[in-house]
Amino acid sequence: MSEMITADLVDLDLSADTKEAAARALAERMVAQGRVTDLEGFLADVAAREAQMPTGLDGGIGIPHCRSEYVTEPTLAFGRSVRGIDFGAADGPADLIFLIAAPAGADDAHLTILSSLARQLMNTEFTSALRAVKDAAAAAALVRGDEAPAAEASAAAEAPAAVEEPTTSADSSEAAGEEAAERPFRIVAVTSCPTGIAHTYMAAESLENAGREAGVELVVEPQGSAGFTRLDPAVIAAADAVIFAHDVPVREKDRFAGKPTVDVGVKAGINRPAELIAEVREKAARGEVTSGSAPTPVERSGDSTEGYGTKLRKWLMSGVSYMVPFVAAGGLLIALGFAIGGYKINKAPSVMDHFVWTQGDSWAALLFQIGAVSFGFLVPVLAGYIAYGMADRPGLVPGFVGGSIALTINAGFLGGLVAGLLAGGVVMAIQKIDIPQALRGIMPVVVIPLISSAIVGFLMFVVVGKPIATAQKGLTDWLNGLSGTNAILLGALLGVMMCFDLGGPVNKVAYTFATAGIAVSNPSDSAMKIMAAVMAAGMVPPLAMALATTVRGKLFTQTERENGKAAWVLGASFISEGAIPFAAADPLRVIPSSMVGGAITGALSMGFGASLRAPHGGIFVVPLIGNPFLYLVALVAGVCVSTALVVILKGMRKQSPEGSAKEAAGASVPARDSKQPVAA
Repeated sequence: MSEMITADLVDLDLSADTKEAAARALAERMVAQGRVTDLEGFLADVAAREAQMPTGLDGGIGIPHCRSEYVTEPTLAFGRSVRGIDFGAADGPADLIFLIAAPAGADDAHLTILSSLARQLMNTEFTSALRAVKDAAAAAALVRGDEAPAAEASAAAEAPAAVEEPTTSADSSEAAGEEAAERPFRIVAVTSCPTGIAHTYMAAESLENAGREAGVELVVEPQGSAGFTRLDPAVIAAADAVIFAHDVPVREKDRFAGKPTVDVGVKAGINRPAELIAEVREKAARGEVTSGSAPTPVERSGDSTEGYGTKLRKWLMSGVSYMVPFVAAGGLLIALGFAIGGYKINKAPSVMDHFVWTQGDSWAALLFQIGAVSFGFLVPVLAGYIAYGMADRPGLVPGFVGGSIALTINAGFLGGLVAGLLAGGVVMAIQKIDIPQALRGIMPVVVIPLISSAIVGFLMFVVVGKPIATAQKGLTDWLNGLSGTNAILLGALLGVMMCFDLGGPVNKVAYTFATAGIAVSNPSDSAMKIMAAVMAAGMVPPLAMALATTVRGKLFTQTERENGKAAWVLGASFISEGAIPFAAADPLRVIPSSMVGGAITGALSMGFGASLRAPHGGIFVVPLIGNPFLYLVALVAGVCVSTALVVILKGMRKQSPEGSAKEAAGASVPARDSKQPVAA
């Protein structure tokens, strides 16, 4: 296998102005070396990873990275920026950019090499040497570890040899006594990030360095892509405190229960490890301990000091994110069943009793019934993973139980939300109870599931279930009664929500509202009209940006014009996130333009009476749409309006983005070093 980085994968004069352009420049080198098979597909994966969390680090470092099916072998490209590129770090732009490309099935050995690089980045001698190196081959050798950094080698040469002092038995006895009297404070830590390649190991290295400086014993368990080696149970038992620096759930978290804990995002572990150590020592001094698993939102992106509004949003998004794949799979299977067998296919007998291999109706019934089973999981999965987001794994059982009860009593989507929040709250309350050490081992697998399921079941069946079911029926009846102006206004509102944050929480609320309406065996006409309006509006932003880059390309950067080509496919497939690169670069022009177009499309779709039973698919499910011609008219109208608005607003700047960027760079940073921030 070839080396992970060579001189051909190094650019010491990277002239890119944006992180997208930097990723493209480095990725093109990977393509030229045969390391990446599809440039646009790979860059889309890089952008998706970047959207999860910025990859800029303090100290002038950017580490865009991803796993991708378009990568043939683990590869690393390095670029040194002339002016600095904003990767979202708090201290300003990055001048050292590492693009890490891992195949979808990278082997452990190469991931270990990548983790070693991540740790190297916390070494100031290493980064200083990269800033000073003059030759691409030498830079590649430094990154590979073939050559020691010059600063490090110099320090080693100048340092006097250590002289080992003889130790007498008296000295040994005295030292042993002192150690017994006051041993160092002991901390165990876990680090993890969504990709498990870079931030995971950088946070581990940063915490270990800070631990040495603080005089504490700190041992880290990095839970990376190549798996992880579990800390010795004896080490955990002897620890005085725990630090979790993670953006994905900590695996086997119950091992750390009963100790003072600081729970933060992975970037906090990189950027402020000393503060985390001081905070957890203060908690230990106050005697604060956790009697169970601390709350772990699946989509966490911040510290444990977040407000309740932020936490509630993350808990709900946790449930929705796990529910959406069931919606997509089940809805499309049901839609295909109707497309093949007609709208009476839901009356067909069970395929277990009657299935003829050569009959299309039998296959249609099979697709419909599989989809219906998938849809049956929607409410339990929503409730279960809301509870999981609140209370980690112990919340799953009562969450699924509560969600299933909500389904049984016809409490629907609202019942699932309430059941999930109840389950998570009950588990969190039980976890706060001081449990004897002897019982803690059976708490997460026996006691908590038993007690929490009984409490949630009682509340759902006897206390809150009937009022929620009544409210759900009232909402359904109201939707069924919508017509005329009310329906058009609802379509406009849903269109605005779909385009407001392009796949974010507001977008997901509108989408979940629509899919909940069709997640029944016989959805109403109003529910199917809402689904059609939501999908049409969600297609507007990427299609509008694609059209704008085509008709007025001079208003966009080269990177945006390239993104516009991909946006055609993303928009046609109902992937609103295809417009995120444009919104991130110019939110004040792109987002309002998209919202206006989305509102028009949503209103027209509802006004035309277009309907849709499939919850996804974009233009590929047009044959399954009621009034398809008018539906496409609504979509085209919204796209054209958004395109016109964004072109007009961008044209008011009177010059192209390239010219503006060059002028801003020349005017604001005539002589800056790599650590100065780039002018916005």
